[in-house]
Amino acid sequence: MSNLQIFDITGIFLLALIIGGMFFFAAIMTPLVFTKLPPEISGPFIRETFPVYSQAMAGMTFAAVLFLWSFPESVYLISVVILFLWAWLWLMPRINRYRDEQLKGNKKAEKTFNILHRLSVGINLAQMWIIGFVLYKVLTQA
Repeated sequence: MSNLQIFDITGIFLLALIIGGMFFFAAIMTPLVFTKLPPEISGPFIRETFPVYSQAMAGMTFAAVLFLWSFPESVYLISVVILFLWAWLWLMPRINRYRDEQLKGNKKAEKTFNILHRLSVGINLAQMWIIGFVLYKVLTQA
């Protein structure tokens, strides 16, 4: 097995790990946290886990870019990395701020929170789609 094949296999493994981790966080962990824990614990818990999730996913996606450098589709992964970083550093602090205001009874903040939260969900779904697309393309080209 050549070094190039090892790089490709590692990149493919990372893509599968990323999409699995994203699905687990969005479809299993987050709903469980909000349905099984009281609100005074679930909200702060998710606020603490989201930066770890974003950093881990951005790091693994960037590593996949490095391992899959020979595939043109790896360029799409850069957009995923940028979106993870943007969501972590810009979007989530605003979502948290508007959620805090919403909990204080601010109706305008509630509307903004809902819009920003839907945006974050849409971004997450788009990221999963992009990673799935790249994984498919890399597997069918290999």
